[in-house]
Amino acid sequence: MPVVRDLRVLLRLRDFRRLLTVRLLSQAADGVYQVALATYVVFSPEKQTSPAAIASAMAVLLLPYSLIGPFAGVLLDRWRRRQVLLHGNLLRAVLACGTALLIVLDVPDWLFYASALSVTAVNRFVLAGLSAALPRVVVRQPLLVTANALSPTAGTLAATAGGGLAFALRLAGTDSDAVTVLLGAALYLAAGLSALLMGRDLLGPDPERVPPRLAGALAGTARGLAAGVRHVARRRPAAGVLTAMTLMRFCYGALTVMVLMLCRYAWAEAENDGLALLGMAVAVSGAGFFAAAVVTPGAVTRLGPFRWITFCATAAAVLAPALGLPFEPAPMLIAAFVLGVITQGAKITTDTVIQSSVDDAFRGRVFSLYDVLFNVAFVGAAGVAALMLPADGRSTPLVLTVALLYTAVAGVMFHVKHDPGHRPGPDRASRG
Repeated sequence: MPVVRDLRVLLRLRDFRRLLTVRLLSQAADGVYQVALATYVVFSPEKQTSPAAIASAMAVLLLPYSLIGPFAGVLLDRWRRRQVLLHGNLLRAVLACGTALLIVLDVPDWLFYASALSVTAVNRFVLAGLSAALPRVVVRQPLLVTANALSPTAGTLAATAGGGLAFALRLAGTDSDAVTVLLGAALYLAAGLSALLMGRDLLGPDPERVPPRLAGALAGTARGLAAGVRHVARRRPAAGVLTAMTLMRFCYGALTVMVLMLCRYAWAEAENDGLALLGMAVAVSGAGFFAAAVVTPGAVTRLGPFRWITFCATAAAVLAPALGLPFEPAPMLIAAFVLGVITQGAKITTDTVIQSSVDDAFRGRVFSLYDVLFNVAFVGAAGVAALMLPADGRSTPLVLTVALLYTAVAGVMFHVKHDPGHRPGPDRASRG
């Protein structure tokens, strides 16, 4: 199989393996940390969780990235990306230890959220840095689709495995979520140390493009962000997939809040039943991510990137109501797998289109904008879900709204044509 052959070639690349190691450890830590937060906020017996409470928590944790994201992108195009991976993960290890302490001390919610925000804020730099660095270790363009299938998907699977480990600790009777958070801190530490296996300048940007003073980089943030937006606007493939992926992320976020409420109330006959079902949903969704990594490179080769996203959105539009409207665990778990395939397949394709149509000097900014759109879409979805969901999570209007949005994405993407004549190169007008 071509995919297997390409995977073998990729895994023989030493620097690709090292970058992948950083991603796996970092995102496994993310999975542990995020599940620890979710169980503390949603499944603590003393907390009466509502859709509005979940939406508020997501807003507190994610909306500030709308401000952080653009700064992250401009800085990523100036800072050595290896150093971002090193210091970012070490900083998160220290901050996660602080979160564990706050859980033990039972502090007010606002202080806990502030601590959690500090950990996940650094994540914007790390994830954007990993994506922007990938073309530096995979220089052969035909391998880039497979690299985007393997690397981010493997990271998502690592996050799923980390989340599964956190679920297992909780279901095994671990009394304190602080213990789980400390496990995440240890994994962040390992991720930071593993970045030392790569050279300082390996991941770019090129040293001559790095300004000597941080103040100068910060002063040019607004100009740099505007240049990044103009750069994407002139590249119709990148603009098209960013739009589609943002809408699909909105749909995924709305369904995520619905499943959380179903697990918390509608399906939980005993104290740990809902948590176990949520763990199963995370696991089967992770299996869907893995399946997407296997099928997407071949599908993109046969259909092209835009037709593949069109197919994914069409399948979601049909299957979301078919599997979701019964509001029963078994069909919903099947839906979790299917949407895992669809969402990750579209994301792999989006990453590849952006990397192949955006110049290296702009990739950090564009991936940070991509990240901001992800967060705003997810929080917006949580807010809409809070308005539409009843206490037990069963909402036919929400499922049908999601299906209509998937249909709209499919209709738009079907008419988007990739510009085969474009080749990434210097964007002199944007650099002005």
